[in-house]
Amino acid sequence: MLDIKFLRDNPDVVKQNIKNKFQDHKLPLVDEVIKLDQENRDNKKEVEALRANKNKLSKQIGGLMKDGKKEEAEEVKAQVAAGNARIDELTAKEKNLEEEIKKRMMVIPNIIDPSVPIGEDDSKNVELEKFGEPVVPDFEVPYHTEIMEAFNGIDLEAARKVAGNGFYYLMGDIARLHSAVISYARDFMINRGFTYCVPPFMIRSNVVTGVMSFDEMDAMMYKIEGEDLYLIGTSEHSMIGKFIDTHIKESELPYTLTSYSPCFRKEKGAHGIEERGVYRIHQFEKQEMIVICKPEESMDWYEKLWKNTVDLFRSLDIPVRTLECCSGDLADLKVKSVDVEAWSPRQQKYFEVGSCSNLGDAQARRLSIKIKGENGNYHAHTLNNTVVAPPRMLIAFLENNLNADGSINIPEALRPYMGGMEKITK
Repeated sequence: MLDIKFLRDNPDVVKQNIKNKFQDHKLPLVDEVIKLDQENRDNKKEVEALRANKNKLSKQIGGLMKDGKKEEAEEVKAQVAAGNARIDELTAKEKNLEEEIKKRMMVIPNIIDPSVPIGEDDSKNVELEKFGEPVVPDFEVPYHTEIMEAFNGIDLEAARKVAGNGFYYLMGDIARLHSAVISYARDFMINRGFTYCVPPFMIRSNVVTGVMSFDEMDAMMYKIEGEDLYLIGTSEHSMIGKFIDTHIKESELPYTLTSYSPCFRKEKGAHGIEERGVYRIHQFEKQEMIVICKPEESMDWYEKLWKNTVDLFRSLDIPVRTLECCSGDLADLKVKSVDVEAWSPRQQKYFEVGSCSNLGDAQARRLSIKIKGENGNYHAHTLNNTVVAPPRMLIAFLENNLNADGSINIPEALRPYMGGMEKITK
């Protein structure tokens, strides 16, 4: 959510930003907010004037009663009562006006960084850099579920009977590999100075609306029936929510946290849930990283965060590339975002395995996360990035470490988490 003062002073900047995100239907919101804001400020001025007059009249009442002018005192009391009624009326109006302003402000997109490429959708995202040499083996790489099934490592049919499409059972060495990757990612981030955390897996609605846009909320979140609780779509949600309504000393920043959680997503609007694959699913596990920092440090942290993901994938012999998200592909709260994509030998192209985002002060403003500064309080900046998110990461791992005989190489970095195994064999 933008600062109302910024919007008031820079309406043309806000409108151009909306155009850059190809959301022209939101343009009228800017003028509506300005009009409502002016009405609200006029309303407050009248309330202040009425209260000042009330104090003045209240003092007169005491003097009139002391002088025995009871009839005149009653007249002044009637004026005070009328003023009080008007104050109550204007206070109710103020509440309604602020609700209307907030409703519009919550859907006006955050100001994107000037470096973000302008484009309508993800087809206009820009490749930045490649890391590692993509390899296409001289044998056919099977579909990822076929690789898993060869080790009796996945059961989609049973999962469909139990929960429907978009779920799976992982078993045996494949399940162990899944847990090993998560554990390795946890220790990888701890060794980079991040504090490990396991957060709540459910959050209240005020946290949901604090960390994401309404469109994202509708497309992603599962609501717990009869309760003000939602299943998290990523641990970033509850990790940022941890700091709701807090004032943080500048000397304590930055907070660098890495968190594990299961994730639950409706995937509403997705192109269907593929029955035989585990690329897009309703439930998965994830290692995440978040940073709470001062505004002037957020872009430096942005660069550090996506590099952590690249370094982790390269430590497991998986080629990756980074892709700058264009304006139309950015969620409304994001200032700047880069996707990390892993190489798929089967498809002979890259696919998304993680996303790094700088959200500026958007989440902090919604959740009232402030920094205690020498010259007053100000909003923090928040960032998040995927460390690893199996099973997508497993797809990349299996394809890039598959041998012609069907065995899977275990990179040296992962062997301690696999009981010393160098290969998974049938």
